[in-house]
Amino acid sequence: MKFILTGLGNWYAGWQLIKEAVAEADRLGFWGVVLPDQYMWNPEDLGANPSEPINSTLDTWVALTYLAARTETIRLGTWVTPLPLRAPGILAKIVSTLDVISDGRAVLGVGAGDVVTLEAYGEADEPSVQVDKTEEALELILRLWAEDKVSFHGRYYRAKDAVLEPKPLQKPHPPLLFGGAGKRMLKLAGRHADICYIPPWIRMSHAEARGVVLREAKKLGRESKVSFAADYTPLQAPNYDFTHYDSKQYLSKVEEAKENGYDYFIVAFPMAQPWLPLPTGEIQRQLDFLRDFAKNIIPSFSD
Repeated sequence: MKFILTGLGNWYAGWQLIKEAVAEADRLGFWGVVLPDQYMWNPEDLGANPSEPINSTLDTWVALTYLAARTETIRLGTWVTPLPLRAPGILAKIVSTLDVISDGRAVLGVGAGDVVTLEAYGEADEPSVQVDKTEEALELILRLWAEDKVSFHGRYYRAKDAVLEPKPLQKPHPPLLFGGAGKRMLKLAGRHADICYIPPWIRMSHAEARGVVLREAKKLGRESKVSFAADYTPLQAPNYDFTHYDSKQYLSKVEEAKENGYDYFIVAFPMAQPWLPLPTGEIQRQLDFLRDFAKNIIPSFSD
């Protein structure tokens, strides 16, 4: 099983924690770290007061580029990038650049979009249109990563004699991490995902959703190429003690994931309101959680 760290956010207030936690996760043997790729947030999604600085964020791909220079082996990616937010060719170039300068450690999280960020920085559409854009954008990105010169005339995106060099170091391309809950996104994951995370708020059972992914993958003969990710991220749980790390609870979640055949485990540690200046000792507390997990859980399950 491979372990992916998340939960650090991309808020400016938490930048010092992000730097230290990612460097420590690299040293401790985590497979990857993923940060959210949003410029703005819905306060209801965070349980935040609208007056709090929830939109004081960093550009995640720029931050990951900095982190690449401070780490050696850990994969660096997003959970997830809304593909309709940026021109697909620009995103393809950004991810390829990160992959090259990090010696092959980029991961692209694939999503259809966050409405708040898209309304402010892009173009928010009906959900079905956003999935259409995501599918078309991914097609163009994959072609740019694979072909010497690309001309593309889609419904939403176009390219004429586009040359993307250097290509990503990872072949056939950097891993694609999907995190969508809709049926069309699940089918898209079946066709393209390397790692598929099925969120708990999905409207069908987890078994049904997994079946959708695998049936679509089977059509292309790639069932064995799709891995699934479980998670334990107690960030918004009601009445949760954000100063307490329950190692037994984490161990139980990892054991359950292993028994159910998951290849990846996405983990976050208790932290309240990471968009606010961190209380005294919070960075050290987060690093202690990280170290305990790496010492007492990862060795028994790591590949």
